[in-house]
Amino acid sequence: MACIRKIAHRGRWQTLVVILCLCRLSSVSGQARYSIPEEQAEGSFVGNIARDLGLDVARLISGKARIITKGSRQYVDLNRDKGTLVIKERIDREELCGKTTPCSFSFDVILENPIQLYRVTVEVTDINDNSPLFPKDAVNLKIVENAASGTRFSLESADDPDVGINDIQKYTLKPSDNFKLEVQNQPDGGRFIEIVLQNPLDREKEETHTLVLIASDGGEPHRSGTVRVHITVLDANDNAPVCSQPVYKADVKENSPEGTVVTTVSANDADKGINGEVTYSILFILDENTGDLTVNGMIDYEESKMYEIGVQAKDQGGQSTSTKVIIEVTDVNDNAPVITLTSFSSAIAEDSPSGTTVAIINVKDLDSGKNGKVDCSVNSNIPFTIHSSLKNYYTLVTNGVLDRERNPDYNVTFTAVDEGRPTLSTNKTITLRVSDVNDNAPVFEQSYYEANIMENNSPGLSVFSVKALDSDSGQNARVSYLLIDTQLNGHPISTYISVNAETGVIQAVRSFDYEQIKTIDIFVKAQDGGSPPLSSNTTIKLNIQDQNDNPPQVLYPVQTGGSLVAEMVPRSADVGYLVTKVVAVDVDSGQNAWLSYKLQKATDRALFEVGLQNGEIRTIRQVTDKDAVKQRLTVIVEDNGQPSRSSTVIVNVAVADSFPEVLSEFTDFTQDKEYNDNLTFYLVLALAVVSFLFITCLVVIISVKIYRWRQSRILYHSNLPVIPYYPPRYSDTLGTGTLQHVYNYEVCRTTDSRKSDCKFGRAGSQNVLIMDPSSTGTMQRIQSEKNCLNMINTNNQKSIFTYSPLEVCLIQ
Repeated sequence: MACIRKIAHRGRWQTLVVILCLCRLSSVSGQARYSIPEEQAEGSFVGNIARDLGLDVARLISGKARIITKGSRQYVDLNRDKGTLVIKERIDREELCGKTTPCSFSFDVILENPIQLYRVTVEVTDINDNSPLFPKDAVNLKIVENAASGTRFSLESADDPDVGINDIQKYTLKPSDNFKLEVQNQPDGGRFIEIVLQNPLDREKEETHTLVLIASDGGEPHRSGTVRVHITVLDANDNAPVCSQPVYKADVKENSPEGTVVTTVSANDADKGINGEVTYSILFILDENTGDLTVNGMIDYEESKMYEIGVQAKDQGGQSTSTKVIIEVTDVNDNAPVITLTSFSSAIAEDSPSGTTVAIINVKDLDSGKNGKVDCSVNSNIPFTIHSSLKNYYTLVTNGVLDRERNPDYNVTFTAVDEGRPTLSTNKTITLRVSDVNDNAPVFEQSYYEANIMENNSPGLSVFSVKALDSDSGQNARVSYLLIDTQLNGHPISTYISVNAETGVIQAVRSFDYEQIKTIDIFVKAQDGGSPPLSSNTTIKLNIQDQNDNPPQVLYPVQTGGSLVAEMVPRSADVGYLVTKVVAVDVDSGQNAWLSYKLQKATDRALFEVGLQNGEIRTIRQVTDKDAVKQRLTVIVEDNGQPSRSSTVIVNVAVADSFPEVLSEFTDFTQDKEYNDNLTFYLVLALAVVSFLFITCLVVIISVKIYRWRQSRILYHSNLPVIPYYPPRYSDTLGTGTLQHVYNYEVCRTTDSRKSDCKFGRAGSQNVLIMDPSSTGTMQRIQSEKNCLNMINTNNQKSIFTYSPLEVCLIQ
């Protein structure tokens, strides 16, 4: 914990200003920011600090709010009574920040009890309060009269402390007869100013010129500064020095050290003044006593291969003679080759043929002879090579197959090596990008997919998603998914399945039924956006999964309203006697089609049981005389689905040893059945037609029998057996319709034995009764039918009659 106390005395006021106890204080409580222009008058409004910091004026007063600055100057003052900040002293942005932008200063506002610290930042914006100013009021230049057009002369630029639009925006030169102004922007933000000679000067016509250079800013109002440029035209040196001898010749190697003696020369100049004074090149020094010419600077063969120097020899008597020294410079290998890229294509298509030009370079070596002879090569392991087309020019061409997917770019390094001793070399590297062409088809993650969907799905359900990748780039890699048109059950596949062209999501268009469609083969094509487009295919096998949406259907016994089926159980039946079997099917599959049978209700539960798996109804005890003749069983058939579905079937059982014993019971029992009116009508109509045909046949047969009656002997009459009942046969396993088939009874008679046979189709159970609910004389009808069949048996030929059991019962 650090505690700081500060007591300030100001005039007559002596108060304890602050007792700060800051424990590890690392940040201010809040902050505010304001922006004001510079040069504001004292007392000018800056901002409402109380409102902006979420404080009230009372808190500022009670907290003895005050400003703490880091420097010695306080530009802003706090008015506690109003909660505002005002200008305390004039702010000069140029004095505060110079050229730095943006310009701002910060201070802290502190309150006591409790201690709160707020950071306030004030940005000072620039106003155009400064004019451009040149370093000097006047500039003097001296220009030789024979200066060539285009000669440039540098001038110092002006300075403006303001920034932005208030800074210098342009320069103007007046007049512009012989000179023009060129201004170049420098990387550091400054400007390089030059005046360029446009027309030659003539000292004899005009010896001095006066120009005015004006610098203007862009503020409002505009401000400007000027400088005068005084130009003095100097006389040209039109007299050359004269040497004592016509020519001196000497050799010197470039890069020779200073002090190397070259030769001894002498020369003079006939001009007067400065033009008559002979001066020598800074490269050499001439000893005036010995005449030794020595090196006094850097000699560069590439800059000058030969020097001509005039030398004057003068004796003590004032006589002199002049001569010329010719110095030839010998080259050494001091310059490395220079590589210049003259033509370059930064991108090349990956299908470019071998020999395609990529770049042209120029290679120069300023040295001469072998020192300037250069060999150029490129780095290995790249499909590029270099050829020399013209002198000093090399062409970079492709020399292999380019594949953007393997190498999207190449760094090609040119190496130029001269033949000097020692050798010098230069490297230059360029980056070459391989542009894409559509040479890759989309590839699916798998060539074969398999997906599952539960039947009874909602239309629009997302089933599966496929994805294909294209190693190309850009539009060539944009993959669209299309459904290949095929047929399913005579309908286009698009009526069953759709695919999202962008995402590859496969959706169901309709709800599927496992009992109708179990699998769907879907063919999807992935096509890129290239020109021409490339594509690939994949196969999705969609398996429709079964749902337990169908209840079991009972095939036997048939529950109809036309007749009542009863199974007979003799009273002598033992334990385990097979009464009948409930037969049911379920069109679902798997465990949804696993059926179990249970006895739901029974007249006597202690007498019968149902096999859980096979549906067989058997006795579980010995049948007694006390057991009721009429037994009614309700069997429930239940599948193994989740949730399970079930159906019920009613089985009527007659416990009796003969038919008459059960007639009255089942006649009353059948009166309780409800019949369909339409079905009854059609049955009656069918029976009437069949009866008519049957009676007609009987009349014909009887007529023939009467004719042969006297010659025939008494025929054997067989007793009529119990009319069997056949369970109906089902052709539609889906349970869409169940109709009873007719039953065939075959009556045969032999011509030799005079004996008739009556054959009946056999049913699954012999102890089955068929009762006509509308009949009250069932046994009488059976006896009448026996008489009819006895008459049929008297015929010598074989006859076949087809009729239903119910019809047999009704025909007299």
